[in-house]
Amino acid sequence: MSLPKSVDAQSRTVRLDAAIDLALSEKRIVGAVVFVAENGKIAYRRAAGLADREAGRAMQENAIFRLASITKPLVSAVVMRLVEQGVLDLDYPVTRWLPNFRPRLRDESSSPEILLRHLLTHTSGLSYRFLEAPEHIYHALNISDGLDQPGLAIDKNLERLALAPLSFSPGSTWRYSLGIDVIGEVVAIASGLSLPTLVQRYVTDPLEMRDTGFSVVDMERLVPAYFDGAGEPVRMNDGTWVPFYGSAAQFAPSRILDPRSYPSGGAGMAGTAEDILRFLETIRTGGGDILATATVDTMTSDQVGSQAETQGPGWGFGYGWAVLSNKSVAHTPQAAGTIQWGGAYGHYWFVDRENGLTAVSLTNTAFEGMSGAFPWQIRDAIYG
Repeated sequence: MSLPKSVDAQSRTVRLDAAIDLALSEKRIVGAVVFVAENGKIAYRRAAGLADREAGRAMQENAIFRLASITKPLVSAVVMRLVEQGVLDLDYPVTRWLPNFRPRLRDESSSPEILLRHLLTHTSGLSYRFLEAPEHIYHALNISDGLDQPGLAIDKNLERLALAPLSFSPGSTWRYSLGIDVIGEVVAIASGLSLPTLVQRYVTDPLEMRDTGFSVVDMERLVPAYFDGAGEPVRMNDGTWVPFYGSAAQFAPSRILDPRSYPSGGAGMAGTAEDILRFLETIRTGGGDILATATVDTMTSDQVGSQAETQGPGWGFGYGWAVLSNKSVAHTPQAAGTIQWGGAYGHYWFVDRENGLTAVSLTNTAFEGMSGAFPWQIRDAIYG
């Protein structure tokens, strides 16, 4: 497959500008930074809107965002690097490193074996609190999604998580979950290094991602967070609950500023759009100096089956992201094998290896920038 000849740089720029301007004029987002690379060269870059609406501060390309689930691909890369080194085996049980992490099935019949593979692919039976109804035990246990509760320690959250029954037997189906937070603690124990140190050593330092990590390198560039509101986005505060498909996600923007907060492997990092583009381009081109090409091929292959519908019909899941298995069912212009995901603070990205395209869209508005109209308008503007 190749892109239509009509998709040239100028027309794409016009379409992307229009999509961003429309979202700003309709007050669906406060600000955004969008990068698009084609065949290794930056084809589009723009900072638009406001980083801080109340202060009147314009968005800049080097703005630092709370990355939420964009953390997952970076941590997944660390996991696979340790697999390459023989430190980890995805078919080992989590209890090898966390002997007390033994959640039971709903009927209390047993504590089934959870493999690292299950954690990495979200097939462990764990869940997220923001996916569950208010009466669910995840809420009663005050389990953190890695976005809230500044100062919470990882051992305390794992203790709570182990008390909640599994949604299903590990390996039997797919459900988005805190599995990457669990495996983040596993890699720390297995290696003897903290998760932030591992990500820095194996991902951000080699790729010169100087603005990305589990702490904020420049507070003046950190953007405030907003969420969808009636009429216009509302600024977030610690403890803000944002409705999400019948449940709600709790946010604490100050979490990343509290050094006591555990480094959430699923949601704990901050960084810039250009840094994330650099990482994704490394994945697109086969792993560079951080991963073997065979490892990247495995990570970008569907591990769970498209029946999981991880991003709707036609989407399966690899190691760190959704994988497009059936584009006709998915009704997307992207090629089969495309990987993509997002972040709850308002982010979206994809890598279309067949067409040589990588796109990163970071906004400061949840959930419009992740699961509203905006990401799909950006996608469609890229393809024409």
